[in-house]
Amino acid sequence: MRKSILTTAILAGLYLTGCSQPNQETTNNQEASTQEASALETSSEAEKPAAQPSEGQVHASNVLLKQSALQYQAPEFDKISFDDYAPAFTQGIIEHDKEIQAIIDNQAAADFDNTIVAMEKSGSLLTRVAKTFFNLASVNSNSQVQTLEAELAPKLSAHWDNIFLNPELFARVESVYKSRDSLNAEDKRLVEFYYLAFERAGAKLSDTDKEKMRDLNGQLASLTTEFSKNVLDSFKNEVIIVKDKAELDGLSDTEIATLAQAAKDAGQEGYLITLVNTTRQPILSSLNNRALREKVWKTSAERAMALNGPNIIKQSHLHAEKAALLGYDSWAAYTVADQMAKTPAAVYEILDDLAPKAVAKAKQEAADIQSQIKASGKDFELAPWDWAYYSEKVRKAKYDLDQSQVTPYFEFNRVLNDGLFFAMDKLYGITVKPRKDLPVWNPDVLAYEIFNKDKSSIGIFYLDPYAREGKNGGAWMDEFVTQSGLLGTKPVVYNALNIPKPASGPTLMTYDEVSTMFHEFGHAVHGLFSQVKYPSVAGTATPRDFVEFPSQANEDWSIDPQVLANYAKHYQTGEPIPAELLKKVLAANKFGQGFDTTEYLAAAILDMEWHSIGVDAKIDDVAKFEQQALAKHGIDFAPIPPRYKSAYFSHAFAGGYSAGYYAYLWTEVFAADAFDYMSHNGGLSLENGNKFRDNVLSKGNSEDLMQDYIKFTGRKPTVDALLKHRGLTE
Repeated sequence: MRKSILTTAILAGLYLTGCSQPNQETTNNQEASTQEASALETSSEAEKPAAQPSEGQVHASNVLLKQSALQYQAPEFDKISFDDYAPAFTQGIIEHDKEIQAIIDNQAAADFDNTIVAMEKSGSLLTRVAKTFFNLASVNSNSQVQTLEAELAPKLSAHWDNIFLNPELFARVESVYKSRDSLNAEDKRLVEFYYLAFERAGAKLSDTDKEKMRDLNGQLASLTTEFSKNVLDSFKNEVIIVKDKAELDGLSDTEIATLAQAAKDAGQEGYLITLVNTTRQPILSSLNNRALREKVWKTSAERAMALNGPNIIKQSHLHAEKAALLGYDSWAAYTVADQMAKTPAAVYEILDDLAPKAVAKAKQEAADIQSQIKASGKDFELAPWDWAYYSEKVRKAKYDLDQSQVTPYFEFNRVLNDGLFFAMDKLYGITVKPRKDLPVWNPDVLAYEIFNKDKSSIGIFYLDPYAREGKNGGAWMDEFVTQSGLLGTKPVVYNALNIPKPASGPTLMTYDEVSTMFHEFGHAVHGLFSQVKYPSVAGTATPRDFVEFPSQANEDWSIDPQVLANYAKHYQTGEPIPAELLKKVLAANKFGQGFDTTEYLAAAILDMEWHSIGVDAKIDDVAKFEQQALAKHGIDFAPIPPRYKSAYFSHAFAGGYSAGYYAYLWTEVFAADAFDYMSHNGGLSLENGNKFRDNVLSKGNSEDLMQDYIKFTGRKPTVDALLKHRGLTE
């Protein structure tokens, strides 16, 4: 999540944090939609070098240099030109430098207002420009955007180093920190937040070590930008062209038409299969042609390795050097120290505790699949590219469930309006008003204003639902404007999904896509319901191993009987989903949890192992490192590879989740426990929603997070509900 400009800096210049539930992500690029001109154009014209206007012309026409006149400062997407960004960043850095220097030069003794609050108010222009540019770069990228990102990375890294490594500024912060006990709880929390940020950035280092830190930060900023570019390019370059339609046997006519259109749009003949963000590829569940399944899977598993393999090794060593400079044994130790987990040992404890349970469950599932292979008259051994295909057959056999029978009951608009928004009204009393008058960055983007039960306005919400070329994979939430009592701002947030857009007709969703929609809106309400004074600790600006908790808790409302009855209706007839079919859907909801959990744990362990290396580690083979890391933790089950292999593991190497991917599981403990608590205390009710909103969602990081949770449920969470939720216990 991107938050205030300070929080952005603390995330080390990594402007995109993926926030999809790892076993629910929907991902991208099955369809490249036609785009109209927008703030970040993807047309061929946008690739051409722009004529450079004079400085006076730039400042006269550049809408980024002034606060938006739209409601709640929502960006004027229709007025922003790509040429506005570079000069706006330059001006933003200049203004921020002046504001910081004024704090340093203040002759009065450092106090909370003239130092901490002054810093909190600083950087408004840079914040506005950065949020607009990097948010749009994640949904509408091209080579021109990527070039600017690469140019900005070292500049922004140097800018933040100039702030966090400034000894005079740190002296003022430290002075306030030493007298923090005289402050109220929220002010004290902010002071501690700033002090820790400076300390962890290296403010206490010697001048020589500060220069080393600057160099490391600059290199890492460039490497993460490069990694992200390589992954994005892989969606475009590492594709599968099918010439013979017969090879696509098993796909529906609509799916085949979509692949044909994708090929046509790319200037190719035949059928174009593009990859989604994860190792698993949804298309594998339908393809009857085993050779094509193998080709698709291997293309997915081996993508981006040539470019990102060396990048990963370099990043991991630089992170180890940075951690050592700051006095930590590893980057994982440094990263986890200010999270709820506190130590890598605590992270490994929960991962290693679940690993044998997950693998045991996965092996049971594998045995069922192997039996299905044999029953189909085949004699080969189960391979990764076979899992989804034969797993779907097992699913049908166990539950007599065909996904093609289910999707007609999950039409996009009905899921959104009669499902998600209906549930949020029941839980929080909010209503949603379409705002077609607000400009958007793509014709498919939907804009809404959100209202409380008393009709008071909360903020603005955008939904960008469809996959397209130039859009990052996965699903996430972020903000254009953060709520703040200090600044008088209301939240402007968005969700990005990657639902394949059909060539024609209605958008029929899988259950995973439905769940992801609910998940991401859980992040959205976390930002929308924030009632915090200071933006650096508002909304979703919490530790990573807490921030996924509200979103995961929101997922399960998608299968609440009252909610399902309202939206699960056939898109043509309006008939509700048959009770027997619904029963199968719910029963099948835990199907494949051995696979899902093993796949996730393998990725989380890879992330931790890459970031647990010391400065003297010798690594020259990424694949070998992966295999050894998985074997070390007993999670090396050949038919189930990690959800992300290292070369396209953006969470770990470009998304701000380095040594933090475990957070999805950590927070799922909270989410499952919280949902279990609500289920046993009234379920979908305003009483439960308001209690959750008041004690958790509205607090941001302004209070102790565990105490906020205890206020909500009356106790600390346990793993019991999680094990039950994932089907890992009887």
